[in-house]
Amino acid sequence: QVQLVESGGGLVQPGGSLRLSCAASGRIFSIRNMGWYRQAPGKQRELVAQITSSGNTDYADSVKGRFSISRDNAKNTASLEMISLKPEDTALFYCYADQYIYRIWGQGTQVTVSS
Repeated sequence: QVQLVESGGGLVQPGGSLRLSCAASGRIFSIRNMGWYRQAPGKQRELVAQITSSGNTDYADSVKGRFSISRDNAKNTASLEMISLKPEDTALFYCYADQYIYRIWGQGTQVTVSS
């Protein structure tokens, strides 16, 4: 079983930046896609960014040009670099990894954008 642990969330002012990290541990093999979802209070969980094992990326329209996802397959980590943060980016961010037919989730890390 794979476990995912996120880190890097916190409070930041509008226009600021944060870097989220996701570290996988356990029985790590055949991990395909990794990515990040977020869920704001009262809203549905939405896909923020995804990266395949070969490095192809996809982003929600709302974060294109501001967020950048990357991964290190050797270290089994994924990162989300976020710049020009807006109050509407405030949410609980979840990392995920797809292993075979299973989607594994992290516990979430809070990002709050406020002055």
